[in-house]
Amino acid sequence: MSSWFSCVEMGPPIEVFALNKAYLDDNHPKKVNLGVGAYRTDEGKPWVLPVVRQTEQQLAANEELNHEYLPVLGLESFSSAATKMLLGADSPALTDGRGFGVQTLSGTGALKIGADFLNKHLKLTTFYYSNPTWENHGLIFTNAGFTEPRQYRYWNPETRTIDFEGMLEDLKNAPKGSVIILHACAHNPTGCDPTPDQWAKIADVIEEKGLFPFFDSAYQGFASGDLVKDSQAVRYFVQRGFELFCSQSFAKNFGLYNERVGNLTVVMKNKECIAEVKSQITLLIRGNFSNPPNHGARIVSTVLNDAQLYKEWEGAIKTMSSRILSMRKGLRERLQKLGTPGNWDHITSQIGMFSYTGLSETQVAHLVKDYHIYLLKSGRINMCGLTTHNIDYIAQAIHETATNVK
Repeated sequence: MSSWFSCVEMGPPIEVFALNKAYLDDNHPKKVNLGVGAYRTDEGKPWVLPVVRQTEQQLAANEELNHEYLPVLGLESFSSAATKMLLGADSPALTDGRGFGVQTLSGTGALKIGADFLNKHLKLTTFYYSNPTWENHGLIFTNAGFTEPRQYRYWNPETRTIDFEGMLEDLKNAPKGSVIILHACAHNPTGCDPTPDQWAKIADVIEEKGLFPFFDSAYQGFASGDLVKDSQAVRYFVQRGFELFCSQSFAKNFGLYNERVGNLTVVMKNKECIAEVKSQITLLIRGNFSNPPNHGARIVSTVLNDAQLYKEWEGAIKTMSSRILSMRKGLRERLQKLGTPGNWDHITSQIGMFSYTGLSETQVAHLVKDYHIYLLKSGRINMCGLTTHNIDYIAQAIHETATNVK
């Protein structure tokens, strides 16, 4: 008897996971992983934030806590604090009672629940994502039932900046009711963010064309070290009166990668529909994962709702963002000192963990083969992979590659 599963085709490989495996299998003493999607210390190690470790110990010692199920919509003290962190305590959406948060399985889960809702209940079928974008955006929305995936221009390889005119043109051509995925800060993978004036023009087009903004906020505080600055785009849209969704991840800014701590922030024009919207989101979550996990959300809730712990956490995110900024500065300076062909100012004008180097796929292959420096084919690198111990080696390798390989 044949197997039920014999008809299943092999799926395409996920590049970042294949890259990490190749790195782990490499025994070269100078190998470097610039493809990993997580923060690393100057010793190349994962970092458990001291405030997270302290909070975990406090929670473990609290005998009043248990392992009962959370409500379907999650830990209220977490989602409320996360939404306030994103929008600001004085946000009109919160003071008017027309904004709320729902706990999800990290930012990915927030995107999925949000996309499920928009497709099932608002009957939206077209979504736009930047070219390039985080590879999971398209998969999440098509799995949620969206049938018209489209891209808007974003990266200009010649100037190594945003193709802003191309972006606006594509958004102007989007049909009414399209969902527009926007990176709140530290665009992944380019590291290029719109200016405040550009955000205003983007908002104008979205308002004029009747489009629905769906922000993805994966790096608040982690990008610049400033929680307010990193949420300005979302806050601006709310102040303009937009209805919107925003997915929030606490993987990067709390270092809670495997705890899957996320929040879906919902902002509406009025509060009359909140009960109905919450009821449908409840059913979506119930049918997806029933209810969210407690541990990571409890950590974040404890920190965000305690003034002293919050202050310690702000210090930790400044430590992480400052190290990234110093690596950007160090790499650009070394490449310029070596006389590396091309303009490398974009290394420091970009922001966040990732940098779109502008290296070609051929140059990337050369770096992997000859220098055992692992990065994505697109030329995206994680700045956290650079350390004071390997930055000279990486700069020399990029210089030789840019000079001799096209």
